[in-house]
Amino acid sequence: MAQTDQKLELLKRVPLFEGLSRHDLEQVEQMTEEIDVPAGQVLTRQGSPGSEFFIVVDGDVRIEHDGHEIRTIGAGDFLGEIALIDDSPRTATATTTTPAKLLVLGRREFRSLMEGHPSIEACVLRCLVDRIRAHDPSFAY
Repeated sequence: MAQTDQKLELLKRVPLFEGLSRHDLEQVEQMTEEIDVPAGQVLTRQGSPGSEFFIVVDGDVRIEHDGHEIRTIGAGDFLGEIALIDDSPRTATATTTTPAKLLVLGRREFRSLMEGHPSIEACVLRCLVDRIRAHDPSFAY
């Protein structure tokens, strides 16, 4: 299977992109870089500027806020979108706890997808709202 086809298959399995057309998935695929990182790699650091959006293909990532573990995310989860959406500092520190395979979008590519593809923007915003509601049910009104 060609590398493009493999990346498309990976993207199809990411809940964030559930329901996207093949065309939209191809747009995402063209802008992502696939990387392998070792356990213990810091992906984001709370309070630092954000420049990347990560999709976890394989492996586990620990999310910490103010030094306290919030949760561990794995295959199909994503992180880093908040700092790219509103240009704010990172809200948490994310560190791989196992070797991990990630898809990465830089700030420019992330913004291009959000601005140029309403269906992709809708998927990201829907997942973000779901996270907010799960974190604080009082936002569910």
